[in-house]
Amino acid sequence: MDPIIAAIILFVLALIIGFEVITKVPPILHTPLVVASHAMASIMVVSAIEVTGKANTSLTTILAFIALLMGTINVVGGYFIADRMLAMFKGDKKKK
Repeated sequence: MDPIIAAIILFVLALIIGFEVITKVPPILHTPLVVASHAMASIMVVSAIEVTGKANTSLTTILAFIALLMGTINVVGGYFIADRMLAMFKGDKKKK
């Protein structure tokens, strides 16, 4: 089988399974799920750093840098979103 076809099939299966899993998650578990997904994005950042260092062509370097940038934005943004969601559970500190 052609590697491109295998990669497309794997990608489509991951989309279908991911959609099914996410839609079945109860609302109370969304915060831990978001935090876990951003932890996985940090793995993507480390992988992009490794690929950028070993890039052979300029196209590979550009794509690895874009992956690094997008992964970093995802991790940092996810941290702020998760922090804001967790702050909602802490309650109002003005009330005594």
